[in-house]
Amino acid sequence: MSPSHRGGKVVVIGAGIIGVCAANALVDEGFSVEVVDPLEPGSPGQCSYGNAGGLSPGSCIPNSMPGIAGQVPGMLLDPDGPIGLRLLDLPHALPWLLRFLANSRLSRVRRISDGMIALNRLTLACYEPLVKEAGCEDLILHRGQLFAYENPNGPAGSALSIGMRRERGVKVEILDDRQMRELEPAISPDYRAGVFLPEQGQCPNPGRLVAAIAKLAAAKGSVFTRRNVRSLVVEQGRVKGVATEGGVIAADKVVIAAGAFSSPFARQVGVCVPLISERGYHIMLPHADTGLKVNVNAAERKFVAAPMEGGLRLSGTVEFARPEAKPNWRRADILLRQAAHMFPGADLRGMERWMGNRPGTPDSIPVLETAPRHDNVILAFGHGHQGLMGGSVTGRLVAELATGRPPSIDLSHFRSSRF
Repeated sequence: MSPSHRGGKVVVIGAGIIGVCAANALVDEGFSVEVVDPLEPGSPGQCSYGNAGGLSPGSCIPNSMPGIAGQVPGMLLDPDGPIGLRLLDLPHALPWLLRFLANSRLSRVRRISDGMIALNRLTLACYEPLVKEAGCEDLILHRGQLFAYENPNGPAGSALSIGMRRERGVKVEILDDRQMRELEPAISPDYRAGVFLPEQGQCPNPGRLVAAIAKLAAAKGSVFTRRNVRSLVVEQGRVKGVATEGGVIAADKVVIAAGAFSSPFARQVGVCVPLISERGYHIMLPHADTGLKVNVNAAERKFVAAPMEGGLRLSGTVEFARPEAKPNWRRADILLRQAAHMFPGADLRGMERWMGNRPGTPDSIPVLETAPRHDNVILAFGHGHQGLMGGSVTGRLVAELATGRPPSIDLSHFRSSRF
């Protein structure tokens, strides 16, 4: 074996942000790396492409919080609400939703929050050397993140989440109406109060970020193969590679980073994870020159407005459906009405719609571990809508697991056995 490939051959299933970050970290450790995915890295078919772009080292608030059980029915019944569920998909989604609600107990919420902050607090520190090496430092902006409330007493109602952030060392500023206008004059005066996280970052083009990191991995020797992976190849109880439509690719180690499509591969190595497609929608408004500077989360309406290289992006609706189901573009059209409300007078012509399958676990955190019964398989999936945020850190952790070094963070939060 040559010195440059002293670690052996690793096949990474998935060329999204998790896969391309893992490829870079693995090749830096001396592994021969092949990334297998039918899609081009950074292309519109990938989940990472449609991300809102938040890179928040202070992100530690789970999706399932105390009191949500009483809110979900109203959200599902509201045709313009943030959650959609087709009746035909109810049997598919119900077991996951019950687990999701069970994770809203305060004791669980606090432990999940500890896991989230452990992973996310390193996002910028791990991205910065990557983007410098890839020549795309312009894709990491340090501008902060704003939660905007129409109710002037809204921040007081978010005391639990604000307190959880502060307990974990996240800087939080409470803004009144005047301070809101000074920070973001672009948004409607209907928004009367805010919570500002000044240490957070953002990416103005997630698709370009994925493509740039993939290009860097390729320049270091990683191979990108455009094929569907059909299954793992298991011989005499050990994973030997992956079976694709074009034949078998042999491997010493396999990384499962296929996002919402990871479950079948994980089951082959005895790991069952309650993973669902949280289908996310966004719209791009290429002519909406609002002057918006930071990512703005509309606290009551549950959507995000983000300034992007290609215009203004609004995202945030979730639809629980099978990944293969056709898009319900009405979920995207809801966001156009939200844009008209937040940015009165903005030019909303030329709307472009997108849908992607986000890999959601019931507790908002991914599975990151060596498969319990197969020590040459690494699981790295389930990041939900925080895949872009967790990509750089997860890539480093995958390489640490592959080399057998102690991981940079406590991975007990992310074991599949928690399910």
